[in-house]
Amino acid sequence: MYPLKRLTILCGHYGSGKTNVAVNIAAELKKSREIVTVADLDIVNPYFRTKDSAAYFEQQGIRLICSAYANSNVDIPALPQEMYALTDDRSMTAVLDIGGDPIGARVLARFAHQLRAEDFDLLFVLNANRPETKDVESALQYMQGIEAECRQKVTGIVNNTHLCGETTAEEILKGARLAQQLSERTSLPVIHHAVQRKFVEQVQDKLPEPVLPMNIYMKKPWEIIFCEEE
Repeated sequence: MYPLKRLTILCGHYGSGKTNVAVNIAAELKKSREIVTVADLDIVNPYFRTKDSAAYFEQQGIRLICSAYANSNVDIPALPQEMYALTDDRSMTAVLDIGGDPIGARVLARFAHQLRAEDFDLLFVLNANRPETKDVESALQYMQGIEAECRQKVTGIVNNTHLCGETTAEEILKGARLAQQLSERTSLPVIHHAVQRKFVEQVQDKLPEPVLPMNIYMKKPWEIIFCEEE
């Protein structure tokens, strides 16, 4: 996995799969770092929420911070007090999952003052199969909208192209090509490719950047919520 900074913030369109990426990054970080926290600030997405995996986090020794108003119709919910521990406690490594559109990214803007003193990554999670990010122009426009709302600049790109249960190796490689095009337009690095474990061997030799092997922890409520795939 690409070496991440103490704070990793994930943004991206609804359906990009950023919440699954957040859970997998946290699980990977826990292998080498003592104190790992996931902060769930996604107030947009009603289906995929890190708090649904609270039992898993507890089992793995990963701390979870959630907004008290998650999934509500409150426009800009209050940040949980525990959020300030992310900057106060320098021994902590944290992954922040923010809203799935520019409006959801406003929550991060409320944390802008604390972030000024931080060395952090803001990663744009890209799914080439979402209509709003299907080509380089639309993906760039969407990313810039998030930057404007959260008052921060994206520092890297994560390719997480998938079609849920219909994902193929070719779909992942298609997303890699789009991620590369976006990288060329923005001069931002492709940090890694988030790849479901069963596809890793098929694609890793065709990708110049690191691969993050993914377990699928988050599914829609009418599916099995917690399903680890080998």
